[in-house]
Amino acid sequence: MDSEQLQIATGTTLVTDLTPQVERFCAGRGDGLVNVFVPHATAGVALLELGSGTEPDLAEVLGRLLPRDDRWRHRHGSHGHGGDHVLPAIVSPSLSIPVLAGRPTLGTWQSIALIDPNLDNPDRQVRLSFLNG
Repeated sequence: MDSEQLQIATGTTLVTDLTPQVERFCAGRGDGLVNVFVPHATAGVALLELGSGTEPDLAEVLGRLLPRDDRWRHRHGSHGHGGDHVLPAIVSPSLSIPVLAGRPTLGTWQSIALIDPNLDNPDRQVRLSFLNG
């Protein structure tokens, strides 16, 4: 298995497109599986259509599901940060995608996105791993 860790600065961005980095990582590797893993308690990865309004729609849904208020028992960090720790139960911290001829087999409108609502920590790592098929 080949593996590489990416350093991603999210800042105040909820959704970060990882597709170009994953495509570069897979290039020339042939057939297999690529796994995208986020080793953080407040972030996840998803397959989404990006640039079509999905990002604000996702922000609205997450705002309703995980409001930034005082309801959370997990209370360190910024106001409402406890909800960030619930996110990985909703948005998985990993994805596995088939790769054929060195290209992830994404659907026409699918992109690989890092989902990170945590404003307290803008520095993220993403682990890419390739398993030859």
